[in-house]
Amino acid sequence: MKKLNNKIKYTIFIILTISISIILSVFFSMNYIKSYTTIKNHLISMSSKEMPIPPKEQDSFAPDHPVEDKNPRFMDASVYTVIVKNDEILQINSHTQEETVPSSISKEAKRILKAKKESCIYIGNIIWERYSYRYEKNDRIIITDNQKTNQELQQSLLISLFLFVLFESLAYGISHLIASWIIKPVEITFKKQKQFIADASHELKTPLAVIMASADALENDKNKKWLKNIQSESERMNQLIKDLLDLAKLENEEVIILQEKQDISKLVEKAVVPFESLAFEKNIKLDYEIQEKIEWLCNASEIKQLIAILMDNAIKHSIENGQITLTVKKEKEELKIEVINEGEPIPKEEEEKIFERFYRIDKARNRKENRYGLGLAIAKNIVLRHKGEIKAHSKDGKTTFKVKLKK
Repeated sequence: MKKLNNKIKYTIFIILTISISIILSVFFSMNYIKSYTTIKNHLISMSSKEMPIPPKEQDSFAPDHPVEDKNPRFMDASVYTVIVKNDEILQINSHTQEETVPSSISKEAKRILKAKKESCIYIGNIIWERYSYRYEKNDRIIITDNQKTNQELQQSLLISLFLFVLFESLAYGISHLIASWIIKPVEITFKKQKQFIADASHELKTPLAVIMASADALENDKNKKWLKNIQSESERMNQLIKDLLDLAKLENEEVIILQEKQDISKLVEKAVVPFESLAFEKNIKLDYEIQEKIEWLCNASEIKQLIAILMDNAIKHSIENGQITLTVKKEKEELKIEVINEGEPIPKEEEEKIFERFYRIDKARNRKENRYGLGLAIAKNIVLRHKGEIKAHSKDGKTTFKVKLKK
């Protein structure tokens, strides 16, 4: 289970990491493209035609003395025009508000003159490279100082990296929480499955031990009591296996149940009749109020089984001289079934647990009566398959089981 948890957690973490990386990359790329386009536009706006961008060059040359700006065209960026003739610098014009031209511009212009043979535009990596230029052979060089752009993009890159680290920490925590949330139902199911196997094995172990012991005793003693023990425990095992198979079938969502329109009133009445004699033997008064001619889409055999389980449970847990009341009625679009018995109450904290497999409040008494805690689990699954709900509660010495089925 731990391996599955880690697998889910790291899968979610990788997905979140990819998403974060894409978002931050898009954010930085948009800033980069915007700055790149601005620089390119500055270079193009200083001349009438556009030229191809050459591969990156990184040669450097010695600085030269600046040339004073004459008749500048002012821009909102550091742009300079270098007038050249026969690979010699004649004049440098600044298109900024600066009074003097930095000596680095003259140095950059000389490097360009020495390196370039044909007219071109070079912008380069504007995160790190300070200068971009447009070279028009034997005419001019337009140079942009990208220092401010460099700083802005480097800052943007640092912010992106910081956000990446921050979001990665959050993503790891979120992945852990989501994985735990996803795995929780699986863990619960896995634990229930283990408990189910343990309980089923335990319940089968007892009758098997009795059968084996009785069989051994029968070899030496032909007393009929050993045969009766074998027969009794075989019936007990047979009932347990039958209940387990019923429960497995009901819990299998792939098994499609056949539902037909039935007269629920007659169906319930027929299911109750066999319990009248059992109630009489225990001096229990059995009353039932069944609304007539209720038609309902259902599986007849499962509804009979549901009524049988509720009636059997009520009789087994009723006090002597007590009373059991069965009510069946239709209200609007709901079918309501109630079974009320007088007897030992169900503790508040047990009201939901009694519908779990192999759950028994009084384990010693139920084992003695060959009861395995599967009946109410089967009843719940029948109700769920008919799109309904079942609840139980005790009050004033009476226990009520309520079933609601919806169309």
